[in-house]
Amino acid sequence: MGNDTLTMTGQPMLDSKSPLPLVLASLAVVLSLGLSWPAVAEDSFQNPLNSVRVAGYLEKICDLGPRYSGSPGMARQQQLLVNHFEQLGGQVTRQRFRAKNPQTGIPVSMANLIVRWHPQRDRRILLCAHYDTRPLPDQDPDPNRRKNGKFVGANDGGSGTAVLMELAHLMPELDGNYGVDFVLFDGEEFVFSDRRGDRYFLGSEWFARQYIANPPAHPYQWGVLLDMVGDAELQIYQERNSVQWRDTRPLVAQIWATARRLGVKEFIAKPKHLIRDDHLPLHNYAKIPTCDIIDFDYPYWHTEDDTPRHCSGASLAKVGWVVYEWLNSLN
Repeated sequence: MGNDTLTMTGQPMLDSKSPLPLVLASLAVVLSLGLSWPAVAEDSFQNPLNSVRVAGYLEKICDLGPRYSGSPGMARQQQLLVNHFEQLGGQVTRQRFRAKNPQTGIPVSMANLIVRWHPQRDRRILLCAHYDTRPLPDQDPDPNRRKNGKFVGANDGGSGTAVLMELAHLMPELDGNYGVDFVLFDGEEFVFSDRRGDRYFLGSEWFARQYIANPPAHPYQWGVLLDMVGDAELQIYQERNSVQWRDTRPLVAQIWATARRLGVKEFIAKPKHLIRDDHLPLHNYAKIPTCDIIDFDYPYWHTEDDTPRHCSGASLAKVGWVVYEWLNSLN
């Protein structure tokens, strides 16, 4: 991408997953959206996702070590994921691109992974996550770790990827008229220094550019971003951008209503954080109505302690279940 800068409508692309305080009185109406379903005990439904298996996927990903863009760990992860999705019947392609290492200026080879399910279906849904990790645990309380530590990104990088790996078991039998594409973004946070202005969202920006330059025959009707969804103390509030945007409000309402119907109480139908994440280039540039499912209240964010032991297979399975049942509810 060289030194080109992608301008996003109404949002400066300066930092990643940073909550901004915002009071929006007009959101009062939105808070009532999706709350008409009666509350139901969670155990009255059967979750088709396997919490033990999805926790195993997260462990396997993190066992690869750091997976920042261009690293050996990322290369091993790419091969692991290609094999996994192809074995389950997905059509996998690598969307390759290059971006400069912000420290050295040397170009780094990167790749978004695109996995297509039911490609013959005209109506399409995008499910996505970033699968790279930050190079260093720059928020760790130990200053030595911040400079030289090891960051395996269990929640931040691994959790959304693990959920998609588990959902892949259910995609071949997905009913209805919708096809689904998984996209795993590289270069979401190939960032060594915020003070220097290292750029975020490289993979999702590249995907958005290609989506506009080479429009698909059947555009995505909805997009859902999964990021930081594995916390053992899971609380998923509605992300404020996703609620502010008129075209994504119905999507947010549908997903949180699905969670309420299933009795998944970890989805809380109130907005909280305003997050800059991969949904911004998808929505603002590619014009794909995309919401962000994220639990930003995670005490181990960008620290060495973001490991599988602070995550939960039950949390991963619940998030995947809500998304899966939402897909099944589409007409």
